[in-house]
Amino acid sequence: MNDDKLQELGLAVVKTEAEAVARLADTIRDPAFVQACRLMLDCKGRVVVTGMGKSGHIAGKIAATLASTGTPAFFVHPGEASHGDLGMITSTDVVLALSNSGETGEIITILPIIKRLHVPLIAMTGKPDSTLSQEADANIHVGVEKEACPLDLAPTASTTAALAMGDALAVSLLQSRGFTEEDFARSHPGGSLGRRLLLLIDDIMHTGTAMPVVHPDTMLSNALVEMTQKGLGMTAIVDGDDRILGIFTDGDLRRALDAGIDVHTTPMREIMHTGCKKVAKEVLAAEAVHLMEENKITSLLVADDDDRLIGAMNVHDLFRAGIM
Repeated sequence: MNDDKLQELGLAVVKTEAEAVARLADTIRDPAFVQACRLMLDCKGRVVVTGMGKSGHIAGKIAATLASTGTPAFFVHPGEASHGDLGMITSTDVVLALSNSGETGEIITILPIIKRLHVPLIAMTGKPDSTLSQEADANIHVGVEKEACPLDLAPTASTTAALAMGDALAVSLLQSRGFTEEDFARSHPGGSLGRRLLLLIDDIMHTGTAMPVVHPDTMLSNALVEMTQKGLGMTAIVDGDDRILGIFTDGDLRRALDAGIDVHTTPMREIMHTGCKKVAKEVLAAEAVHLMEENKITSLLVADDDDRLIGAMNVHDLFRAGIM
């Protein structure tokens, strides 16, 4: 099989699956989609998602997506459900069951128990007249004309359609609940997104004696000692009340030396950079990244409402925090 043939086969799969997803637009316009959303929005417990085989893998992903976007959910294996795991389902829950045929034995077996608990049942099937579809309070049709598999056997287009429908449900619920970026970050504190949305300047800035600070009458030679000891590649210049007057960076030092300035006789007031960029400690660290990139700087001073110096940071602090 040559390269062109391999590409042809791959493109055929993508085309088939794209068409299957596109047809879901008609399903979403069906009242069953809205009914399913309402059942989950009204749920006082959790959405219990179940499915067998490939549908089980998709069900697990849907449960994870729901849980991370404001709808408490978890996956229950239908085979294990018949051997004790049904105890995980309570009368305050909603069950979302996936089965392309709608006749998956392990799911059909537990339907009477779900009904006995008076738990709302949402089905996601490819057969509207199947047992699962008929027993469901809301049946979302995700059937496909054909699988992407050339034998029309392996679940491919059907699982893609089910996955896309699960995302449609999750995002619709997310919007309905007013779920925010901060809510999402709280569900993902260990990820880079969580850090970007939760970490504040206050969490990473250097404070107290760790801040490089000199006064305007300090000679450049002494300021260099302060910069070296604190290791931030800069120093703040403040007045007697700690109000920020300016900043002096490694870049400023190179320019000063190029100009032939005497480090022993030049006070900081003559060479400091005034009008420096400052941030509040409550600002997101991710915003500091944007500020640095926009102004092509590598250091920031942190000031309070009275423009007093309370912290300092540089680009390396953002790298260490995983923001960049």
